[in-house]
Amino acid sequence: MNHRTLRGKILYTSKKPEQVDAERGREYFTLTQQADGTDVLLAHCEIDDAPNVVRDVCLSLHHSDARPIDCSVRLSVGDRFEGSGWMRFTETYAECETHNRRDGRLHQRLDLQRPVRWLQAHPIAGDALLMRLYDLARGPGKQMQSDLLLTSPDHRGATGPQLFPAGFGIVYIGEEEITVGAGTFAARHFQVTDTAGSLPEEHPPYDIWCSADDDYLLLRAGAGGYMQTHYELVELERG
Repeated sequence: MNHRTLRGKILYTSKKPEQVDAERGREYFTLTQQADGTDVLLAHCEIDDAPNVVRDVCLSLHHSDARPIDCSVRLSVGDRFEGSGWMRFTETYAECETHNRRDGRLHQRLDLQRPVRWLQAHPIAGDALLMRLYDLARGPGKQMQSDLLLTSPDHRGATGPQLFPAGFGIVYIGEEEITVGAGTFAARHFQVTDTAGSLPEEHPPYDIWCSADDDYLLLRAGAGGYMQTHYELVELERG
């Protein structure tokens, strides 16, 4: 067998005073690392907060640097179909075929000066893979990221799907050992910042702990501010 598969579950909880540690959603993911250097992330995401969100994502990307190859997204909001779409990325353009409840059938083609470096399709497991963009050789600090695309500018990924340009900063804080529901891990601690200008509403600073290895598994994450959300890996199976 020339591929390797990792499977897990991420629990979504709240840190708001009125619902501290209350379960507010969950994500089941599979990450397959193929022999040709392609990673395929499958993620089924459920957000219980009204209007509830159910999202299924299939994202393929280059293992070495997380550049997207193609992606499909299907989304329901408030127990109603919201949209589905397929995206493909080349060196010179990105394209998207989608149908959503608000706009109907849409086709997008974005001509690129540089290849897209990341597609944010909103599974939490993908937030850790995004940290591949940070150049660890430069040590702790902040690195601004550009040439990024989102499937939705909404913080919950609850619109579209469509392609939206974005950019933000990634701060590398350092390594530490953390314990989550799935066990104790050596972790790298990052923070996503500087989203003003990229999103309709600025996202509060978002802390992410991923495995301190080449898997970049999401171990723990959380946003403060008005969101007060928390995410934790509670199950893991390494194939």
